[in-house]
Amino acid sequence: MPLYNKLKEFRVKLGVNQQQFGAMVGTSRQTISQIERGDYSPSVTLALKIARACGVRVEDIFRYEEEEKYEG
Repeated sequence: MPLYNKLKEFRVKLGVNQQQFGAMVGTSRQTISQIERGDYSPSVTLALKIARACGVRVEDIFRYEEEEKYEG
């Protein structure tokens, strides 16, 4: 998956667990867990809420990398 994130790092700095952080941004603990594992890409709205809750820019938490396409 080309979307990488540092959500867990920022959440831990805030001193909250996944359940608490989910409540802060209006989603479930399971969604926060899936985002941290890289199994789920949040919507733009949720990414903005996450960044706002952490007090940083979206780009500070999420990083997108193009997948290289092999043409052989």
